[in-house]
Amino acid sequence: MTCVKKTLIVGGSAGGATAAARLRRLSENMEIILLERGEFISFANCGLPYFIGGEIAESSKLTLQTPKAFHARYNVDIRVRHEAAAIDVAAKTATVKNHQTGETYTETYDALILSPGAEPIRPDGFDSEKIFTLRNIPDAFRIKKFLETQNPKTALVVGGGSIGLEMAENLHRAGLQVTILEQSDHLLAPLDNDIACDVHRHIESKGVRLLLNTKIQAVAENAGQIRATLKNGEISADMMILSIGVTPESSPAKAAGLAVGECGGILVNERMQTSDANIYAVGDAAETLDFATGRQMYIPLAGPANKQARIAADNICGYDSRYAGAQRSAIVRIFDKTAAAGLNETVAKNAGWNYEKMFLWLPSHAEYYPGAANMSIKIVFEKTTGKILGAQIVGGEGVDKRCDVLALALRAGMTAYDLTQLEFCYAPPYSSAKDPVNMAGFAIENVLTGKVKLFHWHDVESLRQTAKQPDAKILLLDVRTRREYENGHIGGFVNIPLDELRERLNELDRDKKIYTTCQVGRRGYLACRILSQNGFDVYNLSGGYRLYHLIFRAKEKQNVASLENIQSAQEQGVEIVKKL
Repeated sequence: MTCVKKTLIVGGSAGGATAAARLRRLSENMEIILLERGEFISFANCGLPYFIGGEIAESSKLTLQTPKAFHARYNVDIRVRHEAAAIDVAAKTATVKNHQTGETYTETYDALILSPGAEPIRPDGFDSEKIFTLRNIPDAFRIKKFLETQNPKTALVVGGGSIGLEMAENLHRAGLQVTILEQSDHLLAPLDNDIACDVHRHIESKGVRLLLNTKIQAVAENAGQIRATLKNGEISADMMILSIGVTPESSPAKAAGLAVGECGGILVNERMQTSDANIYAVGDAAETLDFATGRQMYIPLAGPANKQARIAADNICGYDSRYAGAQRSAIVRIFDKTAAAGLNETVAKNAGWNYEKMFLWLPSHAEYYPGAANMSIKIVFEKTTGKILGAQIVGGEGVDKRCDVLALALRAGMTAYDLTQLEFCYAPPYSSAKDPVNMAGFAIENVLTGKVKLFHWHDVESLRQTAKQPDAKILLLDVRTRREYENGHIGGFVNIPLDELRERLNELDRDKKIYTTCQVGRRGYLACRILSQNGFDVYNLSGGYRLYHLIFRAKEKQNVASLENIQSAQEQGVEIVKKL
């Protein structure tokens, strides 16, 4: 293989450091220069919230490699506090600013890898010293110092993505009363709203207040606090964390004439080459292929960044290495729960796919073994073939394991039929003889083979209205126990417990379609099998009453006036000022 003589790398975090190490392993003779604008390379930015909350006690744990140690191991010329300010594509040079001396100089390259990362979005006006973003180690140090020296009591976290939720948890752990403000109707964009409701309930159960559908119109510092103006009032706290997304650091690339995508990321091909064949881009600065849809996407995650860096290094050294695309796999811990997701229903709908979805509520391991906890699972699959398109899971232990298996299934093009055949390690502390992934396959197979027909939570209201008509040709049936039914049920559903159903078939009109529900869907499925084999046309509510109640309880709460929501936040000690 033939390697280039000199490679210049811009950015020393996940992508840049990985590329540098891979290049050295492939070529002992190449000149490798790594420029990093900050002071640190190869740092654990995903661990920063846990350092702030105290779970990671030592700041030294955040730096995976020091410049000195990296140089000793890989013989790479590491230049911290050096920024590539401009690129001359024709001359194959970069203008470098040395922030330690103020000097500017020109550096040549045969190959250039751009891995400058991304910057947190910070709107105009959000410039108080009490407003923080979290992207790197200096950011974490500033927040930590503020907590230790200013002793804040309340915090506003603006943005309900992974970093926002991790910061909310860790500020809460540090003793602050925390309110999350999110502009959309649910937290965690990789999740659909219907499964995100499990996250909402869990966060609120921990004492963190949620204000969804809430946009900040302006901020100001007043009496030592940050005051955020909302549509119907104002809310104040001692500090604010801005976590509303990132933008790719692509300005020098744009100025050099390199192609960029809709999100502002540098466009690359499967070899990670930009529109200039001698320049590569990886990580948070790049837009790459979506494995599932085949479209360009922007996914600022560490896993893809590391893979892309390796592929760029391979190609620079003459190996034909290609990136097959990102799958959107993401996970976040939320107190003692976990939320994991891949492709969601929103993506499937926008892609125009012929899909169906399935909601399941399954235990993490054998129910008779102590500590079993249920997981809320949503799987999106192709309606005719059963091909797995995406999954989302919220629960306790075992969520990561199941979502990883489903991510592998997606990568391999597996169907629900394949899931039924997978063989997992089994012992009661770890799983059930029929693992939740197997169970998902069985449940989807039942739909594909016509053993059960589904309806969903968003179909219920129209069915209820139809059932009210004098000549209605449908019947809504709840097959839970009488006690369950009396404790709460969907209006319009009549109750015949599953264990009485066979003896009471004569009470049902065979000319009517029957829509069944139970608590989570399992007894509803059994009712469907009984009824369909007795000549009834029957459908089962996927996710059952539990999912329906969770979603519509959340919708009712969101419909409460904003000022009432804000008043509830006051119970946590957050200062509220009403607009009269």
